[in-house]
Amino acid sequence: MQPVLTAAQMREVDRLSTEKYDIPSLSLMENAARAAARVITEKLGGSVAGKAVLILCGPGNNGGDGAALARLLSGAGAEADVVLFGKVQATKGDARTNFASLADASLGVKLFEIGNAEEWRRYFAARERDIDVAVDAIFGTGLTRPPDDTVSAAIRDLNSCRVSALREKPPLAVAIDIPTGLNADSGDALGETFRADVTVTFTAPKPGNVLPHSAEFNGELVVADIGSPESLVVEQRPQLFLAVEEDARKWLEMTAFSAGSYKGKRGHSLVIAGSRQYSGAAVLAANAAMRSGAGLVTLVAPESSVPLIAPRTLPEVMIRSASETDGGAIAEKASDEIADLLEKADAVAIGCGLSQSESTRHFVEWIVKGRQRPIVIDADALNMLAPFANDGSDGPPIILTPHVGEFLRLLGAADEAALADRVSVVRKFAAEQNVILVLKGERILIGSPDGRVVINPTGTPGLGKAGNGDTLTGIIAGFIAQAAVMNVDIFDTTVAAAFIAGMAGDIAERKFGKRVMTASDVREALAETFATLRRPE
Repeated sequence: MQPVLTAAQMREVDRLSTEKYDIPSLSLMENAARAAARVITEKLGGSVAGKAVLILCGPGNNGGDGAALARLLSGAGAEADVVLFGKVQATKGDARTNFASLADASLGVKLFEIGNAEEWRRYFAARERDIDVAVDAIFGTGLTRPPDDTVSAAIRDLNSCRVSALREKPPLAVAIDIPTGLNADSGDALGETFRADVTVTFTAPKPGNVLPHSAEFNGELVVADIGSPESLVVEQRPQLFLAVEEDARKWLEMTAFSAGSYKGKRGHSLVIAGSRQYSGAAVLAANAAMRSGAGLVTLVAPESSVPLIAPRTLPEVMIRSASETDGGAIAEKASDEIADLLEKADAVAIGCGLSQSESTRHFVEWIVKGRQRPIVIDADALNMLAPFANDGSDGPPIILTPHVGEFLRLLGAADEAALADRVSVVRKFAAEQNVILVLKGERILIGSPDGRVVINPTGTPGLGKAGNGDTLTGIIAGFIAQAAVMNVDIFDTTVAAAFIAGMAGDIAERKFGKRVMTASDVREALAETFATLRRPE
């Protein structure tokens, strides 16, 4: 998991890099510019020679990064224009050093000092050729108020270039550290906001790089090492993290098949799901658990739904019928019927398509309170437990997987305004209730009882369809069953499951497209996902 730092924490890392480790701040700026230059060169196919690059700069250190970048790209053959919103004379420190260096005519960089929106419009209208690359190096992490009219006009014009039908090819839009317009800590768009194809940030992501509502402005995120010691990041004691591919890869290695593997060593996942009305949810959850690598999967469903479920369930999934209510939902008395399964299972998932009745609610409460294994609670089971209050016991882990509406009910809140700061709400709820919370949405947030929150970057809008929540529950339950028998951390397992489920969604989208892809496609894409994550031998 990659630490995510606030703007203040990042400034402290930069300060200590210089004061404690004698790394000159000008060297950090030069390394940042070199990292951005490498990314731009790679995105343009390996060369910037002859490319028209426009770099928008502010007067601070972010602008200094941009000035150094202009020098490097020009030296590699690019035609670089630098627009400084302000005067070189008003810049200070390392930024001033880099802007002053552009006065050397031999560099071939054209520097324009822009003081108002009209000057910007005249400059932009007078350009003789289209831009191949537009770079935002205006404010970086220091922005706390809306950009002024001049900067807003420039951002609007460059954003328009990306979608203009008059251009044969839109420019590559690159943000340095964070797109201008975003608050680095909250991720809020403060005004007109630069839309990047790729953002190059340094040392560690900032919340505004990765939070759900701001990630779309960042495009692809590249985190570049510019020389600050990793120990300084750890010293900041971050509580927000970004899930990365290495997390999933390590989990797969920790739970790898050995020569002595057999079904009893791979974990038994018990899925309690379905009803007469919602049989498909049970099928999706159980099949996903089976595809996740668990050795055994047993599905418990109300008796009348079994004939609807069995023909669509993988033959490897064992099915047990249970007593039901008049409405076809699982009944409270089913608790006696599945006591043996609860003893044998290594992980339990409950709720997918379960339907709701008073008898079913008592059954769910009995399962949760008497749990002897980690339990994943989703969908109707969540609603029957809302508002949620853990009994305070330190029993096996509880993993809640709500979408936004379900989470509001768990909180006992009626207005989505209660989730304005999702990270803080997820952290508080997970800690107070002693649960692992998986909040589904644009980007899944995973909260730990110890206060950590992990943002999952994988997934696609195509996952916003019926059945994908059931599939995710099945994958998590299958992963946790494996982790339980192999003594792998349950929170790390949940993070890996969410990352891999999202990655499978990305693969399904590439194969079928957002409109066509289904939850079943996501499940079947797990095979390719696991193969992609396998290290070369």
